[in-house]
Amino acid sequence: TYSTAEMAKLLNAPVLIVVDCTKVTNTVSAMVLGCQKMDEEVSIAGIVLNRVATGRQEALIKRAINERCNLPVLGAIPRLKKDPFPERHMGLTPFQEHQGIDASIEAVTEIGEKYLDMDQIMKVAGLKPGVRGQGAGGSKDGLRTTDDGTRIGIIRDSAFQFYYQENIEELEKRGAVIVEVSPLKEDKLPNIDALYIGGGFPETHAIALAENVSFRESLHSAIEGGLPVYAECGGLMYLGESIMLSDRTYPMVGVLPITFGMEKRPRAHGYTIVEVEGVNSFYSPGNVMKGHEFHYSRVLDVQMNDNISMAFNVTRGKGIVDNKDGMCYKNVLASYTHLHAIGTPEWADGLVRCAEKYKKRIQGV
Repeated sequence: TYSTAEMAKLLNAPVLIVVDCTKVTNTVSAMVLGCQKMDEEVSIAGIVLNRVATGRQEALIKRAINERCNLPVLGAIPRLKKDPFPERHMGLTPFQEHQGIDASIEAVTEIGEKYLDMDQIMKVAGLKPGVRGQGAGGSKDGLRTTDDGTRIGIIRDSAFQFYYQENIEELEKRGAVIVEVSPLKEDKLPNIDALYIGGGFPETHAIALAENVSFRESLHSAIEGGLPVYAECGGLMYLGESIMLSDRTYPMVGVLPITFGMEKRPRAHGYTIVEVEGVNSFYSPGNVMKGHEFHYSRVLDVQMNDNISMAFNVTRGKGIVDNKDGMCYKNVLASYTHLHAIGTPEWADGLVRCAEKYKKRIQGV
């Protein structure tokens, strides 16, 4: 249904509704009342007013909500002169590229402290005032730093930064040691047994990625030697022949016979369902997996040959071409579909299995 309300019911979670108050007063209570009446199984616990212009407007809206909706107003955020978090076509500009990120976080902290009733919001969430959720312990990002075990490289920098943290954690639970890699900063691959390339913005870093010829050649050579590589979206683009931007062509790794361009509107946006039908190194035929795709890139040209195959039949979504996704070459599988390791445990199983097999072959075991 794509419904946040349905998600709240499924999780049995209380809801805070954030309402845009631009040029309205009593109408806000009508919108809130409509949400209450539309589905009474949704537990609406409070309201946060946003883009409030004046104290008088705030007072009128609060009174209307209290009288007509019997709900507490747990915050009123004024209209801001400047958005502390700049946006780009896929949402917020990633923090890796946002030079003023510390100042933005400070600004939002101040907004929260000044305009939101955080103690009451924490009570709504079932937490004691002042208590915040605890993150995973350990080293930075929860990654292990020992040198024992199977080593799986993850390309992670400002060009490639879309990863589900759970995916990395699931690899670690299976004994993998995570090694971070950057094609923007390094001239060759480190000693690894497999490589995972997630999503990101290779198009905004096309010049730097193209200019790092030594890293591209190192990765190309490793793939030809059988290195297992799993790539999603931006990673798929990086493994292709090139990216075309404003009539200029930027060469990429070149192991997949596919060229990409960029559009101003999304080419694919939503949930996907794929069925494994082609022979590949990571999944068994017949597996059905659910994921998502969200990209502005489009395929300009693809030249299939006897060495290239498609692993996935796309029953929901777009895929790469002709409702196919998961382009395979040797031990590479690259797709537009992003998968989450909790919902698709075979993803981590397959990547670790391929890494261990490659490691044994290299060691002559």
